[in-house]
Amino acid sequence: MKIAIASDHVGLELKRTIIEYLQELGHDVIDYGPKTSERTDYPVYGKKVAVEVAEHRADAGILICGTGVGMAITANKVKGIRAVVCSEPYSAQLSRQHNNTNVLAFGARVVGSELAKMIVKAWLDAEFEGGRHAKRVEMIGEIEDRFQC
Repeated sequence: MKIAIASDHVGLELKRTIIEYLQELGHDVIDYGPKTSERTDYPVYGKKVAVEVAEHRADAGILICGTGVGMAITANKVKGIRAVVCSEPYSAQLSRQHNNTNVLAFGARVVGSELAKMIVKAWLDAEFEGGRHAKRVEMIGEIEDRFQC
């Protein structure tokens, strides 16, 4: 799987850990920044990953900031993105199975590296179940189409 990943300055060290973990799992990882711990603005990096996923240049995206919230809000502004903030593996798994999420966000100030790995693994291993969930994901897309400015 080709995975786009980015962080802000707060998530930089955890991002490096997750990149290494993803590579150990055999994934192709593209790092969209930042490369240094200099203060950054998370929307810049959240947008980069979301656009890569929305335009199908990456299969999935992972975003890391202090809490994951700002990154997810940013990513969800891009048409076709269903980003989720997760602080534990169960919600990550269900977000893929039921909501067909394509971007995962979490916070470096919220989860440690081992828990982050568990969240990533649960999310990547889960598959969209379709069925009754497909109708709901379609409804989300219709809302997105109707209210996009």
